[in-house]
Amino acid sequence: MNSLPELKAGKPLEFIQAEAAANELASGEIPAQVKKAFLIALNVKGETPAEVAGFSAAFRRLAIKPRLEDFADEAIDVCGTGGDNSHSFNISTAVTLILAASGVKVFKHGNRSITSKCGSAELLQALGVEFITDPKVLRKAMEALNFVFFFAPAFHPAFKEIMPVRQELAQEGRRTIFNILGPMINPGSPAHQLTGVFSGAWVDPLAEAFHTLGLKNGMLVHTVLDDTRGMDELACCGTPKSAGFGSSWNSTVDWNWKALGLEPCVEESLKGGDLDFNVQLLNDLLDGKAPKGLEDTVALNAGVAFSIVGKVDSIKSGIELAKEQMLGGAVTSHLTAIREFYSS
Repeated sequence: MNSLPELKAGKPLEFIQAEAAANELASGEIPAQVKKAFLIALNVKGETPAEVAGFSAAFRRLAIKPRLEDFADEAIDVCGTGGDNSHSFNISTAVTLILAASGVKVFKHGNRSITSKCGSAELLQALGVEFITDPKVLRKAMEALNFVFFFAPAFHPAFKEIMPVRQELAQEGRRTIFNILGPMINPGSPAHQLTGVFSGAWVDPLAEAFHTLGLKNGMLVHTVLDDTRGMDELACCGTPKSAGFGSSWNSTVDWNWKALGLEPCVEESLKGGDLDFNVQLLNDLLDGKAPKGLEDTVALNAGVAFSIVGKVDSIKSGIELAKEQMLGGAVTSHLTAIREFYSS
């Protein structure tokens, strides 16, 4: 890999160099030990926004295309990097269901769980969503449900060439650029995103990387729990940190719970569990029986997402709309429609 000596010398790569390096990593012609050395050198140096954007551009291009470009300009994805070890409920998945039930187009990109007992893929599958790559069926789902799910392994065949190296590095306890890349390589390339990251140190760099990719509007978020822990989403149990990109570039948000109509909560109220537990917790949430902190936190994230796509003129209005949809039966009805669609 041509840029490896520069990395070992501590020099950052330009966007085009990073893009070329990502293509080499996806190739079967580069030896695994060279790929490993590259990823270690990149991590030791510290990944820059330009490098992350270059990698993202490459793996977006290498992904299988769902052929939903005509929906992409108004679509949003809501997801996190994972890796925060908070073992929270599937907040972003609940948010996407609220958005879809409200008429917002959602391109949900996700995978099975790695660090928790139940990931977005497991929960959505239990709710009746099938993992589909056929563009014709995806289009029908988009038109009928305002919602499609892109199961990451099915849309990113290029990852098979790097997976053994990633697994080896993970066993050694090493993080790589791939720990933050998932939310940035949605194969449908939605123009809007609400993305959470496991570390507050990554909020500003990832917002810059998204901005470089040219998305229309979005926000990077993280919630600080204490000096050593945080969550890869907005949560009422801590102190949020955020940065906008696209049309929200350089914008700031005053995360004042009282002004937003919310209340601080304890972290325990956001805890999830295994698949059965989380399915029941979702039902409780829609029935108004879930912990108040979870209800507020889900509504907060949905409210921000509504604001990002321009459905409301303020986050507070978005939170109010989210609670109406969540507690008024719209999401429950939409779940019925999802099951009927995939079972027909």
